[in-house]
Amino acid sequence: MRKIPVDYQQKCDFFMLSSVVTEPLDWQQIFGNDHPVHMEIGSGKGEFLSQAAYRNPGINFVGIELKHKRVVSILRKLDFEKHPNVRLIELFVDVCIKEKIREKSVERIYIQHPDPWPKRKHIKNRLIQQDLIDCLSYMLSRDGVVELSTDHQGYQQWIISQFSKRNDFVPNYPGHISKIADEDHIETYFEMEKRREGFEPCFFQYRKAR
Repeated sequence: MRKIPVDYQQKCDFFMLSSVVTEPLDWQQIFGNDHPVHMEIGSGKGEFLSQAAYRNPGINFVGIELKHKRVVSILRKLDFEKHPNVRLIELFVDVCIKEKIREKSVERIYIQHPDPWPKRKHIKNRLIQQDLIDCLSYMLSRDGVVELSTDHQGYQQWIISQFSKRNDFVPNYPGHISKIADEDHIETYFEMEKRREGFEPCFFQYRKAR
């Protein structure tokens, strides 16, 4: 069994937010400032969260990750001095997130390479569903943006079809999709591995229109 660093509890106390709350989280109270808040749903091994937060000290980052082993991996990458603008929540994202996150309190949300659940009988398990988009719309401020990526062709079309049903989001890219990442793109471990296998990602940005 891998030994957990001695500062693990200290990191938990500083970086972790409880998923059990009686009222929605107050970002200004949590971070001690009124900087904009960006959220990553499904933070994986934490490559994006740790690098993006370090590059952008004027933005507060909230990572949401369900799997405890991944939370431990993320904590290993975080440093008290380099990442004072990061917080983590160990949580499954569903409609109940509205009880934990204030309405219109997040400026940007990242969802990178969610599980495509390629078999038709498993499509109901995909993260990108109308209920989830309802939650994104609730959390995002006006003109807030959700960024998504996937290397799975079927999931690309699924994302387009789900957002095309909405009148509260508009695509930032012509035709909804871009095969070119932004200049400040941070490649995650998963994306790197899939590129090595020959799977190139596509990127989406949707702006909250109202």
